[in-house]
Amino acid sequence: MQNIFEAKGAETLIKRINALTPESKAQWGKMSVDQMLAHCNVAFDMAYTDKYPKAGGFKKIMLKLFVKNAVVGPKPYPKNGRTAPEFIIEGSRDFDKEKQILIDYINKTNELGAATFEGKENINFGALSTQEWNTMFSKHMDHHFTQFGV
Repeated sequence: MQNIFEAKGAETLIKRINALTPESKAQWGKMSVDQMLAHCNVAFDMAYTDKYPKAGGFKKIMLKLFVKNAVVGPKPYPKNGRTAPEFIIEGSRDFDKEKQILIDYINKTNELGAATFEGKENINFGALSTQEWNTMFSKHMDHHFTQFGV
């Protein structure tokens, strides 16, 4: 798994993004390549914006108990796994725009560095370690880049 906080890791992720084209086809699942890029951007949106409400109460407890380890742990995501409603992308998106947003998020995350993310609050899981943030971002992108053959 790539380390988004290291220059080489961020560079490798960006190379994989740049290998995608608007014609790239999924090897499994229902998303188009533009939807996949927008889908990957949601994880960064959640880290950097207030677009999504924080989970609270019972929902946060359930997410921490039953979802957190699957998201921030080392085990790869299964093909055709379920996703949270916030991550479902309806309709088509502008491929070039979503691609650039994702590249910009990777660069921003890399430039801010690991120290910025140590103990940073995640809206669904609470405070995460740098390693958990890296796993969440990198594993998610790796899963979908593999889905699209890059």
